[in-house]
Amino acid sequence: MDDEEARTRLLDAAEELFYRHGIQTVGMDRIRTASGVPLKRLYRLFPAKESLVTAYLERRDRRWLDSLRTAALAPAEPRARVLAVFDWLADWFTEPDFRGCAFLNAYGELGAAAPGIVRIHKAELHALLVDLTADPALADRLLILTEGATTVAAFNPGPGPAHRAREIAELLPGM
Repeated sequence: MDDEEARTRLLDAAEELFYRHGIQTVGMDRIRTASGVPLKRLYRLFPAKESLVTAYLERRDRRWLDSLRTAALAPAEPRARVLAVFDWLADWFTEPDFRGCAFLNAYGELGAAAPGIVRIHKAELHALLVDLTADPALADRLLILTEGATTVAAFNPGPGPAHRAREIAELLPGM
């Protein structure tokens, strides 16, 4: 196995374990076991747990935002693009392994020690909403609806929170 394959296996294991069980409860030995990558190579690729956590969140950020952006930009009409965000959320909330927002979960566990990608991810989500609306104030409101729906869905998985947030979004001035 080359370094790229080892890195992918480590990130796959880290993502599954950190997202399902939490960052602080999962040790590097557990990631080593789940990935099948020797401990020496794990620490060569990720010298500290913090570097693995950051890499996991960075990879998740790219994949999550790319998927959301693709869904939101599919409709031609601007209003439909915004509402597509909530349709995408509804689909995400029904995934069998859904456990809320990985970035909010990381911040909840690590607080100020959370990697910078946590704040960057939220800023990128806000920027996407600004791009969709061309109205920063409306984007602020939509971000709150998006984050609120995600938090509610973490406790009650299913599309309901996204559907209710979409209904509220449709009532906002500027929509």
